[in-house]
Amino acid sequence: MRFVIVTGMSGGGKSTAMRMLEDSGFFCVDNLPVPLIEKFMELLMMPNNEISKAALGLDVRADQSFGDAMKILNKMRQNGFVFEILFMDASDATLMKRYKESRRVHPLATPEDNRIESGIRREREILTAMKKQADYIIDTSKLLTRELKEEIDRIFVQNGEYNNLIVSIVSFGFKHGIPADADLVFDVRFLPNPFYIDELKYLTGLDKGVQDYVMSFPEAGQFLDRLEDMLHFLIPNYIKEGKYQLVVAIGCTGGKHRSVTLANELYGRMKDKGNYGLTLSHRDVK
Repeated sequence: MRFVIVTGMSGGGKSTAMRMLEDSGFFCVDNLPVPLIEKFMELLMMPNNEISKAALGLDVRADQSFGDAMKILNKMRQNGFVFEILFMDASDATLMKRYKESRRVHPLATPEDNRIESGIRREREILTAMKKQADYIIDTSKLLTRELKEEIDRIFVQNGEYNNLIVSIVSFGFKHGIPADADLVFDVRFLPNPFYIDELKYLTGLDKGVQDYVMSFPEAGQFLDRLEDMLHFLIPNYIKEGKYQLVVAIGCTGGKHRSVTLANELYGRMKDKGNYGLTLSHRDVK
């Protein structure tokens, strides 16, 4: 019997994760009243139960004590019930943006100010203990729905090892500014610029002609070799320190040719080679 508690920040992707687990064959129950959690878990433990995989969505509600839910889970664990905790998270800025776009009211926003920001702050405080106990933490700040599904499948379908780190490879153009959330920034303007080649000027690093031109220079391959080696050294240490999101930004002048090509190449080299999530985006290619 595999049992998963899906929880996390409101707006962090919990409902989406529950739908993906359901599509993967999990029996899913969401928003169960706290007093019924123990009974639900006991029913799953009964002999001859045909359900082999189940997920319970658990979130913070203004009318329920999350502390009581934590006590029940701790009691069940002490009684030998085995379960995993999936914690869905996102940056405060991302959560603010999602709430504003959906025009929803945060469940913990007080009637006095009705502010999303204060609701997010209160929720983080309440969920601190749960996050510390989580077996998996997925930060959805930069994840597309397709990428989130890949992470859910890797953990709960393929049963792969997971270390809570999402590595985001981003290409950008320096003339548009360095990405504000970048952890590591690499400048590839040392390579010849395809912009000055007439037949390549209006293409991008997504086109084979540009890719072939950029990668024809030995320095491009040497740069990727060294960068890949460094990331393979850094990533396990970031995981050890509990980092959840690593943004690797590769920049050229306009963010259309060299940076796009090298970001694609780096992604191809690193994909499926580690027990961490990996995403790719091109901020300025359009």
